[in-house]
Amino acid sequence: MRKGRSPEGIGARHALLACLLKMPFGATGYHPAMKIPPRLMPLLEDGLIDSVVRQLMSGKEAMVFVVRCGEHTRCAKVYKEAQQRSFRQAVDYTENRKTKNSRQARAMAKGTRFGRESQEAAWQSAEVDALYRLAAAGVRVPEPIGFHEGVLLMELVTDADGDAAPRLNDVMFEADAAREHHAFLIRQVVRMLAAGVVHGDLSEYNILMGADGPVVIDLPQAVDAAGNNHAQSMLDRDVTNLKNFFGQFAPDLLETQFSREIWALFERGALTADAPLTGRFEQVDKPVDLDAVKREIDDTLAEEAARRLRMVQSRSQ
Repeated sequence: MRKGRSPEGIGARHALLACLLKMPFGATGYHPAMKIPPRLMPLLEDGLIDSVVRQLMSGKEAMVFVVRCGEHTRCAKVYKEAQQRSFRQAVDYTENRKTKNSRQARAMAKGTRFGRESQEAAWQSAEVDALYRLAAAGVRVPEPIGFHEGVLLMELVTDADGDAAPRLNDVMFEADAAREHHAFLIRQVVRMLAAGVVHGDLSEYNILMGADGPVVIDLPQAVDAAGNNHAQSMLDRDVTNLKNFFGQFAPDLLETQFSREIWALFERGALTADAPLTGRFEQVDKPVDLDAVKREIDDTLAEEAARRLRMVQSRSQ
């Protein structure tokens, strides 16, 4: 808004806020034609952001806005309410997620109002926790700045021209570049798994093409690799999505089997962030020793029978 323009129509609340901050009208980023999400208001009022520039995108789980923080341009992710999201909190994703206390766990299981609120807070904070965890593990994700009043404030990933980076889906690649970026992203998947995390929804729609290469985004559905029974299938889907996308530009990638190779290393406890990979995997199926299995069952039954006999004898004494 230009300097000297009348504040009429902006609203008393916005006028009061501008006066308190001793800023000219417009410095707070308000515009008569722009609807500011109510959940961004606390960040404006608390001085965590100075202005809201524009909406960057609206996805299945959240809206993302470009905001100004002092000299920095960042993005604010405002999560949609559960009933407005097309991506539901599927049991597959929330399995074995930790809760703060037993009361919260019971409420979530019963579906009470407190339980639903707790579940929603856990869903939102999962991305914050994953971002900090993965950034510390060397995974290329947006730098998290903070989480306030249900809004995630983080780095704005930009392209070489300083504009908001496009999604991978909007970029075309030569074969060599496709192989290079595929290899980089497979390494990010390995780093995530080595840190105990599976993205769970990784695809060309959840990766930005930044100035320095691909950046992994959108992590509220990230799962604990060791605690979730669906982690292997989710990892396989993530890796398959990468293979199919880059395989459009470099068909030889369609023959790779990184998912099975990576998971096999993880199961053996041999997966590290820099573990060498070949993209090939051979399943070695050993014949089952049925006699050994039968002996194990017989031994177990004999031990149980002996235990029961000791219990009977102790009661009769």
